[in-house]
Amino acid sequence: MQDDSTLEEGQDQELFEHYRIEVDPGQSLLRIDKFLMHRIENASRTKIQAAAEASCILVNGKPVKSNYKVKPLDVISVVLPNPPRDTTVYPENIPLQIMYEDDDLLIVNKEAGMVVHPGFNNYSGTLVNALVYHFDNLPTGRNGESRPGLVHRIDKDTSGLLVISKNELAMTRLAKQFFDHSIERRYHALVWGDFQEDEGTITGNLDRNPKNRLQMTVFEDESKGKPAITHWKVLERFQYVTLVECRLETGRTHQIRAHMRYIGHPLFNDSTYGGDDVLKGVNQAKFKQFIQNCFELMPRQALHAKSLGFIHPSSGEAMHFESELPADFQAVLEKWRRVQAPR
Repeated sequence: MQDDSTLEEGQDQELFEHYRIEVDPGQSLLRIDKFLMHRIENASRTKIQAAAEASCILVNGKPVKSNYKVKPLDVISVVLPNPPRDTTVYPENIPLQIMYEDDDLLIVNKEAGMVVHPGFNNYSGTLVNALVYHFDNLPTGRNGESRPGLVHRIDKDTSGLLVISKNELAMTRLAKQFFDHSIERRYHALVWGDFQEDEGTITGNLDRNPKNRLQMTVFEDESKGKPAITHWKVLERFQYVTLVECRLETGRTHQIRAHMRYIGHPLFNDSTYGGDDVLKGVNQAKFKQFIQNCFELMPRQALHAKSLGFIHPSSGEAMHFESELPADFQAVLEKWRRVQAPR
């Protein structure tokens, strides 16, 4: 471990504190690179280790290596040569499709293409920016994170239903239902290929793909990742693609997208998981053009958060909401219904 003088001699520019974390009293011993992966959003272990190698991770004011074991009450600072970006979430007058609202919560039907929360390369135009504009004093997320009202998220190019809490009590009680997996969430997805069965269940732990950090991947080794369970049911068959309903028992990042690829049925036009090519069908120009026309109608993965059910945080009433498939999704389904794809 280096001391303060080593840090000063090895750097010829001012350093700025980007993150400051006070470790909980009950924290067990854990490597600092693993600890920070779960505390800094979008931070890979490789980047954290590089920062430690550059003496940019300090514990109690002194730089440490990436194998340092975090201890209770440690004060961790991440310092970088550039000033930290302004992370304030500014209000923006962005229209929202609000399906329901009361004093405790609202249900938003998110359009595809809207990022839910500000992050790398998406610091404006997000759902949270819109929420800050439309509502005052929304509760923040865990550890004071600036995520007004959010208790769950869906991907940028996934459309559909989200529940937003409007006060701390609603935030806590809704979050508990998500933690207990008692929230009912059903998605409609158009996936490549046909199924032998009419329904089934996909299990397998999910974690970041070590070769591609933009993807989640399934690990059959139960010591890796987090458990994930997706129940699926065929709704409509189109020979080369299938419309399925997916019911989430757990809610992991990219769960449906990663699980469907895992069983050989990536989502239609999902570029991250390989669904943006002709994966099933015939090698004919007419068929390829048909698929390309579908991709142009819906330039995103074919996934929609169709229904949402939960217990109201104040009244205890069972709430259920449904959202119609958006126009782009419906247009692609109609093309598959109308057009007899070449055999």
